[in-house]
Amino acid sequence: MLLIAGGLAGVLAVAYAAGVRQGLLVLLGIGFGAVLQGARFGFTTGWRDFIERRDPQGLWAQMLLMVLAAAVSLPLIAGSGGELVGAVAPLTISLVLGAFLFGAAMQLADGCGSGTLYKAGAGAPLSFAVLPTFALGSFVGASHQPGWIALGGLPAVDLLAWGWPTALALTVAGCGLVAWLAGRAQAQSAASQPAASPIPTPQDAARQVMRAGTASFAPAAETARAGSRWARRWWLGALLLAALYGLHLVVAGQPWGIVYGIGVWGAKIASALGWSPVGDPFWGVEPHATRLAEPLLADITSVTNLGLLYGALAASRWNGPADVRLPSNRRLIAACVAGLVMGYSSRMAFGCNVGAYLGGIASASLHGWVWFALAFAGSIIGVRIRRRIAN
Repeated sequence: MLLIAGGLAGVLAVAYAAGVRQGLLVLLGIGFGAVLQGARFGFTTGWRDFIERRDPQGLWAQMLLMVLAAAVSLPLIAGSGGELVGAVAPLTISLVLGAFLFGAAMQLADGCGSGTLYKAGAGAPLSFAVLPTFALGSFVGASHQPGWIALGGLPAVDLLAWGWPTALALTVAGCGLVAWLAGRAQAQSAASQPAASPIPTPQDAARQVMRAGTASFAPAAETARAGSRWARRWWLGALLLAALYGLHLVVAGQPWGIVYGIGVWGAKIASALGWSPVGDPFWGVEPHATRLAEPLLADITSVTNLGLLYGALAASRWNGPADVRLPSNRRLIAACVAGLVMGYSSRMAFGCNVGAYLGGIASASLHGWVWFALAFAGSIIGVRIRRRIAN
């Protein structure tokens, strides 16, 4: 109750200081954090589970989230008369390179942008260490973004130009194809393995819970049965995140994002240390120069991120104190370097798993699918490097 009261007090304080919209965004951020932590809905973990064990549950949940978010977003954007905007970006060389690097780095950091935030909020020491380097990378990467875009590429492909029903149908078809391919890969993997019990041991289930966080919508018994059916935490997390995503679009006028706010934090810290944005090709021009001059609470993505941190903190306490065991020095250094790469490459690729992957696909922008393909390829490499570091 104390954490709930504290969250409501924070929402009211932000609403009083920065306006009702900003207060609502904090509230939505709390919801995002609670769902991500409570459902242990990790984009990074879902991909790694499939790469290592051909477990498609995370990918299925992500495709469900894409379809639901698109079903909510596309009619709203199409009928808003320009008041609501989607996450649409060009198909640049920087997108290809940045998405691949981000996909590899997020496996070493044990979290993407949203994963780093919610795990840091839940008290994970590794994510606490990654967050500052992510902010530094995002700040520097934003400054270099115009140069990367200048390398060229293809213009943006917005499927909404064909009407929202067609755009939604194509999005559903794409997500359905990915889900089918993931299920087929699981079946082929199972057929090639010797017969064994699909139910993991209690020790396996405990390790999975400790790796992802302590709070869960699924009881321990269900976690132990997750190998034999689609775990409730995945589809329930997708449903709740899609609802929050739609509300965020209406309140903010733009899709949910993560990276820009973290970059603003880095830029504000750099400014406090004496750096000047004057002449910077990104931070020195509008609207970014205004974002630096305004209070932090005026930035849409920042207040949502702050709420996310608190929501994850609250959710992590539902089942007791968080696991705060320190990682090895080798693991910590690798994760911090990966955080720097994630922050930088996210600016090259127009966002992270939330802003580019979820936001792009849910907005019917082709760049979201390109981001997904390249980031997943990078994750295959990242998982291999992660194994070597862990040994």
